[in-house]
Amino acid sequence: MASYDLTPRIAPNLDRHLVFPMLEFLQERQLYPDEEILKSKIELLSQTNMVDYAMDIHKSLYHTEDVPQDMMERRAEVVARLKALEEAATPLVNFLQNPSAVQELRADRSYNLQMLQDRHQIGPEQIEALYQYAKFQFECGNYSGAADYLYQYRALCTNSERNLSALWGKLAAEILMQNWDIALEELNRLKEIIDSKSFSSPLNQVQSRIWLMNWSLFIFFNNENGRTQIIDLFNQDKYLNAIQTNAPHLLRYLATAFIVNKRRRPQFKDFIRVVQQEQHAFKDPIIEFLACVYVNYDFDGAQKKMRECEELILNDPFLGKRVEEGNFSTVPLRDEFLENARLFIFETYCRIHRRIDLGVLAEKVNLNYEEAERWIVNLIRTSKLEAKIDSKLGTIVIEPNNPNVYEQLIDHTKGLSGRTYKLVTQVLEHAQAQPAR
Repeated sequence: MASYDLTPRIAPNLDRHLVFPMLEFLQERQLYPDEEILKSKIELLSQTNMVDYAMDIHKSLYHTEDVPQDMMERRAEVVARLKALEEAATPLVNFLQNPSAVQELRADRSYNLQMLQDRHQIGPEQIEALYQYAKFQFECGNYSGAADYLYQYRALCTNSERNLSALWGKLAAEILMQNWDIALEELNRLKEIIDSKSFSSPLNQVQSRIWLMNWSLFIFFNNENGRTQIIDLFNQDKYLNAIQTNAPHLLRYLATAFIVNKRRRPQFKDFIRVVQQEQHAFKDPIIEFLACVYVNYDFDGAQKKMRECEELILNDPFLGKRVEEGNFSTVPLRDEFLENARLFIFETYCRIHRRIDLGVLAEKVNLNYEEAERWIVNLIRTSKLEAKIDSKLGTIVIEPNNPNVYEQLIDHTKGLSGRTYKLVTQVLEHAQAQPAR
């Protein structure tokens, strides 16, 4: 299943700190050799200030208590730099930690800057020092401190670009602390800025949207309403265009959200057109499953893809979230996906056929005969499908008032022909009514 791992595609669109939770998941699932994961972690850490963590991984990887001299020197540099930044930011930090002093601040940033300068001798240099201190804290892995300082910095910053950078940092920190509700608020703030900001190039705006969608995966798959929210974001024209143009790997997550979200069926029909367009450009079992069911009507293929989808979900860092229940561990999204996938196969298969052998259908939905019979009985009771089971013959009989897919196609074609004729007639009449020139 490593061939379906999207980490190599997602990681370039993330802050490097956000890649660590993904590597932790892959290490737990043993999708790659442990040595390979540990080397990837050290490579990531080399560009951060988390030197102690890098040392621990080095010891684990090479089974030694010794660490390279360059790591020791790097650690000394980080400690010295941290002390210097802390000293530079101390005047403003002390002010912000004083409740009575903070009450002097107002919503007007210009007033605040002037007041800080006049009453507390805190100027632009100290405000810039707070940003650098917050950023350094983030690189050291102190996400809580970084989030607090970045929040306070944004209240004082008058530079829009620096303010945007601080908001990205705040979002990353909240994600890494798993503060999902706060992270969602920051995500929505970023979206508003990205959609309204004037970028130097349209490509920069597209790239910002792609970053936002990749970062949002952490939030949406850890939020109660995330499966609806991901459709609301990813399925907007500008964002869907960005996905199709530069980030087709995100179609996996949009498709999964559609499959498990029964409230978005009208939008799902439009999404199938996207699946039809992209099925050859992006190879993924979940996309291929939908193509088998709704585009190619290949139910044997859908059955095979459903098995691949199950393995894929278990090994995907976002889809494979585990929930501990007593002594058992479950993957709720896997169960929801399979239930709805069977429903899709059943509904589409029934629209094509008038009489269906229960044994054949059981095979199509990856259930044994008894399980399939119970599942179909419950499904007929709860769905709008007009059908009944003939237990003696072991078949499902579809009532004739449900037109099959071929009849629907003929009806749509007839309607299209009529509309085309009407349109051509109107164009000709309009042309004839125009005076000759």
